[in-house]
Amino acid sequence: MPGQRLDLVVADAVVVELKSQRALPEAVSAQVLSYLKATGLKRGLLINFGEPRLADGVKRFSL
Repeated sequence: MPGQRLDLVVADAVVVELKSQRALPEAVSAQVLSYLKATGLKRGLLINFGEPRLADGVKRFSL
């Protein structure tokens, strides 16, 4: 993945992308899906610490 770097891979099973922005562009979701395809992993999490409630900033991905 030239030019791209994963934030975290947990237990060799879950890609985790961390952000801290009030509003995330759709490109961030596409980025997580791209990481899943590139790594061959099936599960991903996008965690955005910019939301007032952390629970509102968590998005799950599955291939």
